[in-house]
Amino acid sequence: MAKKSLKNVTSTERSIHFARREAAKVLRSVLKGDTERRAVGSIKSLVYKPSVRNKKATFALVCQTLKHLAILRKVLAATNLLRCKWKRQAELIYLITYDILFGQDVVSTGDAESFVLSHKESLQSSLARLVKENATSSLNLLPIDNQNNGLSKPRYVRVNTLKVDVHSTLQILQKTAEVKQDDLIPDLLILPAGTDLHSHPLVLNGSVFLQVLDACAAPGNKTVQLAGLMKGRGKVFACELNDQRLKRLEETVKLAGASNVEIHHMDFLKLRPNALKYSKVRGILLDPSCSGSGTTFQRLDHLLPSYSSGQGKDGAEVDRINNLASFQKKALLHALSFPAVERVVYSTCSIHQRENEDVIESILPHANALNFYLATPFPEWPHRGLPVFEGAQHLLRTEAAGDMEGFFIALFVRRHDQLKHLDKSLIAESHAHAVSGNETEVDLSLPKLTQKQKDPQLDLKLELNPPSTKRKKKLKAMSTQKRSILSGLIRAGFGFPKVFHLLHIINCRKLKTRKRHMERGNLFKPKGERVKNQAM
Repeated sequence: MAKKSLKNVTSTERSIHFARREAAKVLRSVLKGDTERRAVGSIKSLVYKPSVRNKKATFALVCQTLKHLAILRKVLAATNLLRCKWKRQAELIYLITYDILFGQDVVSTGDAESFVLSHKESLQSSLARLVKENATSSLNLLPIDNQNNGLSKPRYVRVNTLKVDVHSTLQILQKTAEVKQDDLIPDLLILPAGTDLHSHPLVLNGSVFLQVLDACAAPGNKTVQLAGLMKGRGKVFACELNDQRLKRLEETVKLAGASNVEIHHMDFLKLRPNALKYSKVRGILLDPSCSGSGTTFQRLDHLLPSYSSGQGKDGAEVDRINNLASFQKKALLHALSFPAVERVVYSTCSIHQRENEDVIESILPHANALNFYLATPFPEWPHRGLPVFEGAQHLLRTEAAGDMEGFFIALFVRRHDQLKHLDKSLIAESHAHAVSGNETEVDLSLPKLTQKQKDPQLDLKLELNPPSTKRKKKLKAMSTQKRSILSGLIRAGFGFPKVFHLLHIINCRKLKTRKRHMERGNLFKPKGERVKNQAM
């Protein structure tokens, strides 16, 4: 069959030609990630990159080819089409073969199309034999999960209240489709399934953001939502370590007009809670890396070869989930260690108990020691945590089937009524010297300890930021009373060097000596730099 020049084809044929090439790149990334169990992104996130021009056609081609991939591989194996130079471009051959057998008519617009079209009859004959031997139709050859088109999922959009109000957005979108407001989240709007808003002016100018129910549609969505809830006041610190996701985060923040967001290209675990910049942080939203098992349908995981073969349930996946849970626990402990934080939200898009209830249960003793308790977000929501420990009824879950996606939320709130004061005036005044006159009032609360008791707050500090060997020896020899004071200082946000020096001042036997140190501002100065007695 003679190959057409791209100059002689119609605009539709040209569009399909380039869509196949874009789809081949996406398909290659998806299959490679699935084989290595190291996905670089979901099918949707790969298709909706800015570099992909014909997103709608590319997405349809990728999904349909993946849906029929098992059949395509059998047909191509029977015809030996991939035992030649085209083996290196197997993904493009899959796409063209799909179009020939199940899709639209293929025009010879390139070498690959010409090659597959020259074997069209043998491909159709191979498919006919496969159907005759195994099923009544080609549809019955598909895995059961791929035969079902799935639930009709509505389209969710979140109104960016930094730019536009909910009422006016409703009026504008109602001109396009039927829209209703969510019962629980006022700035969340619901549209019919399949509503395409990617080119809508409100989306392009950042007035609304396309969402799925788990709020994990793209990096930065939760960040700009927090900025909107704060009405542009205060400060939102957003941490992102990955370079590519950082760029996406910066684009989202700029598009949303979130001027109160400060982006940090760093690991959240490297933030120092007692640093002056973060010592007044009052709320933390922790959405750590997770297995994403609650979004398998949204991410179209049921189309992947590993899903139908059951590879996702092997030992490697179990190890991966355990490793994720260890990281999630460490990140949550770190979030709770910020001295002024009042509310910490822990969320995942996972349905696994290991990443959800088990993580919460494991850190509860530390959380209680810091005067945190589990609050109940959205009390009217029917699905709560798995009853695996006392208090799990405060946790929130969404079901992957009925609620469209699987999601988990835990809300920690700090009690203030149980805080006690421990030499508060001394610490406040000394801290004022340390920050050059910016007086900061700190709360040092700690229950009295018996000789046999351990302080979980001190253990937490030691786990997250271990002291030097010399100070470890001092800790072992320290009395129960001094350990109590030390833990109170740590809770106030002081680091180990300042804490040990301050303990020396507090434990001066004579009140006159302590007062003299305070007057001269010696509380945080090295011994050699202290102001000595001056002649009157």
